[in-house]
Parts: sequence; C-alpha cells; structure tokens
Amino acid sequence: MSTYSLTPTSYLVLGCLASAGPSTPYELKQAVAESVGYFWSFPHSQLYSEPARMTAAGLVQEEREEGGRRRRVFSITAVGRAALDDWLTQPTAGLPDIRDVGLLKLFFGDLVGPDEVNALAVAQRGAHEERLKLYEGLFSGPPQSAAESTIGLGIAWERAAAAFWASIAENPPKPT
Repeated sequence: MSTYSLTPTSYLVLGCLASAGPSTPYELKQAVAESVGYFWSFPHSQLYSEPARMTAAGLVQEEREEGGRRRRVFSITAVGRAALDDWLTQPTAGLPDIRDVGLLKLFFGDLVGPDEVNALAVAQRGAHEERLKLYEGLFSGPPQSAAESTIGLGIAWERAAAAFWASIAENPPKPT
C-alpha cells in the first residue's frame, strides 16, 4: 500500500464498503447517488475502476460470481479498514472548493444587462429551493446519525443560497 496513493474517492469506496458490506460497483454507485452524492460530486465511473485498483493495494478484496453475469463483488479488508479508520480519526481543517456556475455567471454579470442577471437569480433561487425541498423530505426532526447530519448542513446551505439569490433578484447589483 505504500506506493498506492489514497484519494477522496478511495475513502468513499472504503466507507461505503465498511457501512454497507460487500458491494458491486453498480451497488456502490446506487448507494452514493442516494447519500453522499448530494454533497460529494465526482465522476461515478470511478466507482467501477477504483475498487479494482484498491484490490491490487490490498485495501479491498474482489470475488467474482461463478455464474450469470459474473459480477465483481468487493469487500473491505483489514488493511483497508485500518486506512479508513486512520483517515476518519484525523480532523480536517481544509475548506471546500466551491465551483458554482451560477456564481461564476454573476461575477461577470456586469457584462450583460440587469434582465439577464435577474433571470439568473430567479433560476438559481428556484434550483436551490427545489434542492431544499428534497433535503427536507429526506428526514424530519433532528438528525439521528452522522450521515443525516450532513443533510443538516445541506439544508442550511440551500436556505442561505435561496435567500442570497432572492436578494439578488430583488435588488440586482448595479453595473460598474
């Protein structure tokens, strides 16, 4: 494992296998789409290639079905669990990268008219309100698990983003 560099996707695979148990890449993709996919964006094709690379490093093991579609089923090894535990127990102080196309367009909003900025703000507000409804529908009441706590931040983020875009729509910035 010393020559194998673990990426956030590696830890995502290890975490999913530790939580859900043995899984095919397709099952990993489904689990991610219904959970961490709300806040962790990456090409899902990596869920098909990463487990195979991790097998070579001894972090996961692969079993192939004997018949039928001969699906590959991966499970976490003791070495993989130790790597995951080590990663999880180290606090992270880094801030997230924000790559928001709406904010990028707003940044250059002085290059278009106020109607276009208003249309952007209205569309962004609507998108954030829709995501807010989705998050609020996932559970009600205080979070019951660490995983549900992540949705709590999602709810706060979407509320703040919807309010931000509403304020832009109501009071568009003046071109400089």
